[in-house]
Amino acid sequence: MKTRAGFNEVFVKLRDILRPYAGRMVVVADTKALYYLNTHYIWPKNKKPAFFGAARIGKSYVSFHLMPVYAYPELLRNASPALRKHMQGKSCFNFTTVERALFAELRRLTREGYRRFKSDGFLG
Repeated sequence: MKTRAGFNEVFVKLRDILRPYAGRMVVVADTKALYYLNTHYIWPKNKKPAFFGAARIGKSYVSFHLMPVYAYPELLRNASPALRKHMQGKSCFNFTTVERALFAELRRLTREGYRRFKSDGFLG
């Protein structure tokens, strides 16, 4: 079983998928265990910023959250069965080891999700 300390490399790789978007968003957290991005868009109903994505070290795995796949489930239409096996819920992927091919797939999903958020005005 992986230890929390052993998750550092997994976290760094997942965080680095989100980092290119930091300059166009709000970095809510950037710690050794949590990297969290909000958009500049504020929801009219609750006056809170729209969440974009996060990487987080947990007790049993490292989570990668990507809100665009929740908002646009069709982004997952071409997701590999291997990536889908890592899904928990509608927008979370959990990993215990670095999986380069799946991380490349997440990088593409993140890029497409960013494009959709941008075209639909969710970046503020």
